[in-house]
Amino acid sequence: MLKIALRSLRRRWMTQVGTFVAVALGVALMTVMGLGLAASAALPPGAEVVGLNSMLGTAGGVSSFVAAFVVASTFSYAVAARRRELGLLRLAGSTPGQLRRLVMTEAAAVGLAGSAAGIVLGRAGAPLMARWTVAQGLAPAGYAIGDQTWPLHTAFWTGLLVALSGAYAASRRAGRVGPLEALREAVTDERPMTPGRWAAGGGLLVCAVAFVAWRLGSDPGSLLKRKTYTWQPMLLISACGMLAPVLVRPVVRLLMWVPVRLTSYAGRVVRANAAAGIRRTAAVAAPVLVMVALTGSLLGAASTVTGAKTAEARARTGADYVLTGGRLPYPAAGHGFAGVPAGSVLAVADTTLTVLEEGFVKVPTEASAVDPAALAEVSRLPVVAGSVADLDDGGIIVTEEWWQHRVGDSVPLWRADGTAARLRIVAVMRTGTGNNGAYVTPHNAPGAKVSRIEVRAPASAAPAVRAAAARYGATAHTKEEWLAATHPRTNRFTVLGYVLVLGIALLYTAIALANTLLMATSDRSDDLRLLRLAGATRGQVLAVTTAESLLAVAVGTVLGTAVTVVNLAGMRAALAVLGVDSPAEVPWLAMGAVAGVCAALAALCTLLPAARALRRRTGRRRVRPGEAPGIGAELASA
Repeated sequence: MLKIALRSLRRRWMTQVGTFVAVALGVALMTVMGLGLAASAALPPGAEVVGLNSMLGTAGGVSSFVAAFVVASTFSYAVAARRRELGLLRLAGSTPGQLRRLVMTEAAAVGLAGSAAGIVLGRAGAPLMARWTVAQGLAPAGYAIGDQTWPLHTAFWTGLLVALSGAYAASRRAGRVGPLEALREAVTDERPMTPGRWAAGGGLLVCAVAFVAWRLGSDPGSLLKRKTYTWQPMLLISACGMLAPVLVRPVVRLLMWVPVRLTSYAGRVVRANAAAGIRRTAAVAAPVLVMVALTGSLLGAASTVTGAKTAEARARTGADYVLTGGRLPYPAAGHGFAGVPAGSVLAVADTTLTVLEEGFVKVPTEASAVDPAALAEVSRLPVVAGSVADLDDGGIIVTEEWWQHRVGDSVPLWRADGTAARLRIVAVMRTGTGNNGAYVTPHNAPGAKVSRIEVRAPASAAPAVRAAAARYGATAHTKEEWLAATHPRTNRFTVLGYVLVLGIALLYTAIALANTLLMATSDRSDDLRLLRLAGATRGQVLAVTTAESLLAVAVGTVLGTAVTVVNLAGMRAALAVLGVDSPAEVPWLAMGAVAGVCAALAALCTLLPAARALRRRTGRRRVRPGEAPGIGAELASA
């Protein structure tokens, strides 16, 4: 079986180039990320290390997911394209088990070669990654790759496992090919869905919906966390990829409804062939689905959370001006500020409290020291129980996410200077987007410096407010200017992590598209020649073939957009439950750019092999009994 598999690989090496590159790239990236994580473990703890670990872990996880998706899609289509070859092997006496072992042996050979190449590339690229992260300020100066070997072993065996896992379902399908079924089967795909694919796709879809429903009922705030909205789309993407053969036909009909009515024959030809070759269309649409869905879900989730936090901050303050920077003082008791009454001036000093939760866990949390009267006048806190006016030196205002959040309860804590205190909860705020801190009086924030002063005043007081700010070396902003400058911005770790993740996904998409289209177009050389024999010009053949590929890209874009909308709808529902009135933001521009890149790549990878096939001498081929004549007959009847 090994000799047969190796001979098959030598003869059909073009069909496995994409799989080899996908495995090699995935293993190389996992090696780089693994060595990077191993090196960061030797660094002293800090915010930089946490951000670095998060970026590397996210990139490694997405690399593994997309690699598995691409390999599975490639093997699935490769086996579908070899049904007649496998049928001939059955006629020659091969058993279903031998065909399964043949496909798995080919996958193992490609996986071993790809993993070995990936290890070499990853080991050479890890030091470059370390130097880049230091140069970008993402890691401390002492960050360097060590001599750990466990990341190499992990990446190598993971790459082999990914190749074998991706080929397993394809090998099962190969074992079900009958000796006469493949020879008699028409070129149309009558049963693109198997019971196993139905079960896997339906199960993943149910899991995705159930997870969102469970989180909405138990902890809606978790849906807004980066760790959740980074991996959650993968459930829907996987489900949609599994169910793609079922979804292709209705989406094709929808997209081709207008072109069919505006063209004489081309629209019908493109629609008929895309709907007949379900596996081919689904194989081309799958990587586009992954790319569009990841782009929309990740960037859309980050923008939605950012917009929600900004909307929440806008709703929480009634100030017209905000002073920041310089050496801002606490306004003297009973005195105004810049001609504004004292009750309309809120000085905010940032401090840290350490809270004792569950009786033994010390949790540090951010807090703001404020004057109670000014807080009640200037702020618009989302209080769900108690009253802001009751805040005094023995009280505290907390959010619902605190372990103790019942009005009247006594909370044991430590102030920033280490002194212990027990403060009474006087009011409880809605959780909102989370991490909104607590409020205490200046008495419970020893040593805290004023970070900003919020002023509620008419527009006529603007010159006086700006002059007062200048006296203390501060800057006076309007509320909207302050929100735009400070609330909040996605940190550099998140931005660079998304650039890295989406760059990896785009590279995988390019590999999968090129490999699938090169295989599909090469296998259809007879159909292309039939088009020429039916009277179509060379340009018309190329135009129809390219239109089919672009239609498959459009199908993937529609499915990816649907996945994005569903994911962001879950986040919008979580915001509604948390009481934050902010819309979901869909990154249409980024998704459109990604779809455009995929379309350009698909057109290029279709035109080149199609033009090469048409340059061969056009000859007449006898149609086998039971074989559908393909697009040539469709064109002839138009």
